[in-house]
Amino acid sequence: MNEDVAFINEQVDRHHAWFSKSLPMIASENVISPLAREMLLTDFGDRYAEGLPHERYYQGNVFVDEVEDRVVALAKKLFRVRHMDPRLISGTVANMAVYFALLEPGDIMTSVALSHGAHISSAKFGAAGMRGVNNVNYPFDVDRMNIDVDGTAKLLRLVKPKVAAFGQSVFLFPTPLRDLRDAFQEAGCHVWYDGAHVMGLIAGGQFQDPLHEGADVLTGSTHKTLPGPQHGILLSDSEDEKFIKRLQRAVFPGVVSNHHLHAMAALGITLAEFLEFGRDYAAQIVRNAKALAQALHERGIKALAEKHGFTQSHAIALDVAALGGGAKVAGDLEKANIITNKNLLPWDTSSVKPSGIRLGTQELTRLGMRESEMDEVADLFARVAVKHEPADKVASDVGAMRTEFNTVHYCFTKNAEAHRRWRIA
Repeated sequence: MNEDVAFINEQVDRHHAWFSKSLPMIASENVISPLAREMLLTDFGDRYAEGLPHERYYQGNVFVDEVEDRVVALAKKLFRVRHMDPRLISGTVANMAVYFALLEPGDIMTSVALSHGAHISSAKFGAAGMRGVNNVNYPFDVDRMNIDVDGTAKLLRLVKPKVAAFGQSVFLFPTPLRDLRDAFQEAGCHVWYDGAHVMGLIAGGQFQDPLHEGADVLTGSTHKTLPGPQHGILLSDSEDEKFIKRLQRAVFPGVVSNHHLHAMAALGITLAEFLEFGRDYAAQIVRNAKALAQALHERGIKALAEKHGFTQSHAIALDVAALGGGAKVAGDLEKANIITNKNLLPWDTSSVKPSGIRLGTQELTRLGMRESEMDEVADLFARVAVKHEPADKVASDVGAMRTEFNTVHYCFTKNAEAHRRWRIA
């Protein structure tokens, strides 16, 4: 075997072996189902399909079109919407489509600040800034870890943005869209909700339903609480055909040429599975997040928004400044095979050395863990971050715990053999 090929294969195998004995708690990741993963290995991944189904610029899309039609139908049913576009290749690309559809350089957009949990694509140095958008941030209630409703309403009436954007990467609580409807109307703005992190919770009825609470368009990625492939999605319940056409043109030819057909097919499998299992899965994610936050709090690890129940999503925000800061704690945890990430908290000024850690329970839930396991996870976390036990000792116990949790749940399987074949290990 070629030396380079052998090296790459070895690293991938080592990665698989490592994650099979780790606790994956990155809030923006998940594991795809066995049947959805099979779609990523098909000939769809080698083909092109520019444009809309049955109106392609290339031949050879007879069956691709049938799959895409079904994916769209599944998403419309799951999210109860009139329009869905499956051609986005990531959540950020979906956001870029909104920028191209609804905003011109110099236009005002209001959004959550980066230090308050927003995604980088809304930042001045991200996609928003590169589009030339004039971004104005909402006032934020740090105690509640949510926007300040009264202050946000006043801001909307004052600056009259072209687009009012909502959504976060540290997304603990639903955005109070209904409370802002009058302000939206007075501002005359479009309302856009980036639901990347909570897309599965929205689909599972466990968070909020932004398109039926005042949002005009919903974008997101499809591999977080919605446990599909690395891909993007754009949804709207608008009856305005001109508005939908603007969104479609922004997708293609705006920000996408070919749209990764294998991932689109895998997304279809994920949507079908979510219609069957999603409500139970989403509910367990939230229960696990609440249980984990409480268990960490009891072990002396400060989880934000304690007075408000810590979280109503998959995510938990921890202030570990007193334990050495986010970068140090995340690094120490990784050595013990507990995979997390450092994260900005509202008072931080450095993304390199923030005081926070962000956790997510969606992948542990996907592997079959429930509230009782969250207590054990919290204990392992505290042994590293609070008690400073040797990393190899904790890693050994993490690996022992994972021996019972290496199979993907909440999904279809062809048969028992298929399930065993696609174990995480």
